[in-house]
Amino acid sequence: MKKLSAVQLKQKALVLDIANTLEAQGRNELEGMLQCWFDVQYHQFPGSLLLRFQFDTEEAVLRAEPELKKWQRRLSSALLKKGVVLKGMRRHLIFTTDSPEE
Repeated sequence: MKKLSAVQLKQKALVLDIANTLEAQGRNELEGMLQCWFDVQYHQFPGSLLLRFQFDTEEAVLRAEPELKKWQRRLSSALLKKGVVLKGMRRHLIFTTDSPEE
């Protein structure tokens, strides 16, 4: 695996901070949420960023679905406060039952 540059390390720290914050909020506000995890190719950041809120059951995902846009806006807003603009915020956060190992 290629080492990350200084800029990419800053991007990684920024994404981790935001993901941890949203995860804590999500666990408090969304029933059945287990964790937040993400994929990103730092050389294509922020366009490649995808956060996933993992839920314990498909029913929990369906119950949380009406809240999805609110959480997408929260992600976009949190990144904007750090100087990162997301184009098409709906592509960057999804609700799922998949775990990082799958």
